[in-house]
Amino acid sequence: MAKKSLVGILLSLAFACLCGCETLNTLIHNDEERVDPTFVAKWWDGPRIQPGVSLVVQVGTASAPPTVMNVVVSQKGDITLPLLLQGPVACDGLTLEALTEKLVKAYSVYYRQPLITVTFAPYDGRGVSPWGTVTVMGEVMRPGPVNMPPTMDMTVTKVLMEAGGCKPFADKSAVRVTRCDKDGNMTRTTVNLNEIGKDGRIDKDMPLRAGDVVWVPETWY
Repeated sequence: MAKKSLVGILLSLAFACLCGCETLNTLIHNDEERVDPTFVAKWWDGPRIQPGVSLVVQVGTASAPPTVMNVVVSQKGDITLPLLLQGPVACDGLTLEALTEKLVKAYSVYYRQPLITVTFAPYDGRGVSPWGTVTVMGEVMRPGPVNMPPTMDMTVTKVLMEAGGCKPFADKSAVRVTRCDKDGNMTRTTVNLNEIGKDGRIDKDMPLRAGDVVWVPETWY
């Protein structure tokens, strides 16, 4: 009976080791993972229009001053403007330049050579940011998306402050940033907050891009 128990224990240990090796291999090969490029590419060529974003649209002609309209993109991803009686204008996922071209074509039915400009309304940090978000997960007080500011100067320490800071048992030496390039290739970088704070290594405070995921693990001791 004792021998059978010993054999069972050894088999269990061997199985655990194999699982551990498999897990390690998965972690190693994760850096070669790819995601759908269409999911991340939009943040690599400038901000995009999305539901909840506020826009300022100016419509005029060479002989008439522009009419200024403040609109909010609906949850369906469109806007409603005067004179365009054929219906709302779909704009979800478009750049400002693409929407401008679309409006010029639409307003050409009513005006000869319309002059149109489209800009994002001044952003105060609330609501939906057209510059995208950074997702913060793990041992933070308020996990979830954090809006990217217009200045695009978000870093790891700044985004963690926006997320309410780290919890008491967070492993501040192993904060991980996962990023996808415009082709869908995934890379991961480890950031040591203790090195930044204790040693004053501001250069180690990694700049972030829209679409990045910041994960704060739990310490094991």
